Amino acid sequence: MMKKTETTILEAGFTVFSANPTATLLDVAQEAGIGRATLHRYFKGREDLMAALAMAAMKELDAAVEQATRNAQSHTEALRLSLDAMIPLADRQMFLANEPLDHVPQVLEAYNRQLEELAEAVDAAKDEGGFDRAVPTSWIVQAYETLTYAAWAVVQDEHVSPEEAAELMWRTLQSGIGGSKR
Repeated sequence: MMKKTETTILEAGFTVFSANPTATLLDVAQEAGIGRATLHRYFKGREDLMAALAMAAMKELDAAVEQATRNAQSHTEALRLSLDAMIPLADRQMFLANEPLDHVPQVLEAYNRQLEELAEAVDAAKDEGGFDRAVPTSWIVQAYETLTYAAWAVVQDEHVSPEEAAELMWRTLQSGIGGSKR
């Protein structure tokens, strides 16, 4: 169970780093309404805080996708609905995409689990005809990940709405690697 102060620090971290990815821990402490020493009781340094933010972000993504896909009629539809859940989280999570945390075991393990689940969903969608079976699953997974980043970037830059970005992402996936339209 997360403590109230820890939750406050994490929320402050999302707010501060979303606005300025190079912000300091002092900036986060000020946003949280605590002293720097208090922040350091919960997180030893920037990397510890970023790892905690990454874990919170992945849990947030998992929960949003689970909720959005609960009533999906197919794996292909679930992949499409996932976008509607993930893209609006850009303002909270985009900064983490550029934070090198792949050496933190718990972050790497959680990220690899998400990639494995995505690959399983892609394989199931391929079986349904949602994606071309001749296209390697790893290619589709990488395209999905890269297009998610692109969608987050255009939303963050306010070029399109989250809904428009999700639709554009899906259209790009389907145009380039869509299954047969029999």
